[in-house]
Amino acid sequence: MNMSKKQISLFQAFIPILVLIPLLAINVYVFGDNSLGGANQFALLTSAAVAVVIGLSLKIPYNEIFEKVASSISSTTSAILILLMIGSLSGTWLISGIIPTLIVYGLNILSPAIFLVATTIICAIVSVASGSSWSTIATIGIALLGVGSALGFSEAMTAGAIISGAYFGDKMSPLSDTTNLAAAMAKTDLFTHIKYMSLTTIPSFGLNILIFLGIGIFYETSTSDIEIGGLITTVESTFNTTPLLFLVPALVVFLIIKKVKPLPVLFIGSVLGGIFAIIFQPQIIEQLTPNAKTYFEASYIALINALTNDVSIETGNPAITDLLSSGGMKGMLNTVWLILCAMTFGGVLEAIGSLKRISAMLLQGIHNNGGLVGRTVVSCLFVNVTASDQYLAIVVPGKMFEEAYTDQNLAPENLSRTLEDSGTVTSVLIPWNTCGAAQSSVLGVATLAYLPFCFFNYISPAMTILFAYMDIKIKKKSNNNI
Repeated sequence: MNMSKKQISLFQAFIPILVLIPLLAINVYVFGDNSLGGANQFALLTSAAVAVVIGLSLKIPYNEIFEKVASSISSTTSAILILLMIGSLSGTWLISGIIPTLIVYGLNILSPAIFLVATTIICAIVSVASGSSWSTIATIGIALLGVGSALGFSEAMTAGAIISGAYFGDKMSPLSDTTNLAAAMAKTDLFTHIKYMSLTTIPSFGLNILIFLGIGIFYETSTSDIEIGGLITTVESTFNTTPLLFLVPALVVFLIIKKVKPLPVLFIGSVLGGIFAIIFQPQIIEQLTPNAKTYFEASYIALINALTNDVSIETGNPAITDLLSSGGMKGMLNTVWLILCAMTFGGVLEAIGSLKRISAMLLQGIHNNGGLVGRTVVSCLFVNVTASDQYLAIVVPGKMFEEAYTDQNLAPENLSRTLEDSGTVTSVLIPWNTCGAAQSSVLGVATLAYLPFCFFNYISPAMTILFAYMDIKIKKKSNNNI
């Protein structure tokens, strides 16, 4: 019997995706924001099972398929651990008073008219300095989300401003892993890549700022100055909001800028948050542990619960109590579950050759620069949707289109720019992508809720396509000037 592998057909390559999309649509319709509580995970596993059957029919060994799945899942180990530590950090920063203090100072400084613009710029600056959208969103982003809610902005709108700024900084920072990866995949110099990428990225971010400025000027918040004053009073009567609490986030930002790895930074931030809670918020410790016999016992119980479980500070005002809550590590488990299922689906598709076959189809019939860049953008978005990982959304199209850009006599930075303008920034817009799932969980806002307000994230790929079709600043190999 001939057990040699068969080539997957285009129809077979699409079957798992054609199964997944309607299942996800049904889940969103039936469960709404709760679709990430299990329904979408099962949809991904069901679609992965369909892909496995197709792989077996093509004589691809079962063990080979699951070796690829194991490799796919192992690539997310760092992301999963970071998510758990973010949950811990948010818990201890809450009970220590760090987040409440940031909210109070933010309410005193930022007016509704400039809040969204300030938010996206602040996140952009921190992200450029740190090279990490994840760290920016998990620290500064969480505090700004609380300020936005207190000012009367919807959490979805504020989350959009946070993500827009954080992903601008991520893709423009020489410290960013995706920025370095895109340059490496296109075989171009890092700073040449950043300089060339700025031609599309800066106009995209400028439009993003103008949109948020317009929203801020004309948006009628549901919170009056009197209500904001009452909120500040309530928070200050519940927490000791001393400026000394800024030492912890200042140290965390410093360590991030110094390029210390995210895991130790988040661990240090979590531990220091716990220590500051014991020192500055004894009344909170006692509120959370009414049955403890000693302050040492109360402190230990409160800290472990904040690190790992749900914690909520009672203020007497239901709206503020809801604002001052955290899920700890436990709150991240649905996201971890989703990432594992998404990477299983992506791993099986890669193992059976589905991604490669569909990508080859996208290369056919390209006649101009606009068509080439447009299909690169579509490919990056496709991999973000199917493989659920922004790194694969850079690597797979990067390998696939490298020769095509050479044949078109285009300088390699055209490819690196397109990979980042589409692969990096759209990952956070996909609910089951590692980035979309992570940021949704960190901010507590559904991906589909904040998606309409992530203006930078969809202006960016549109801008790079526009530049290509209009032949604006498209560098040829023979031309040394941008």
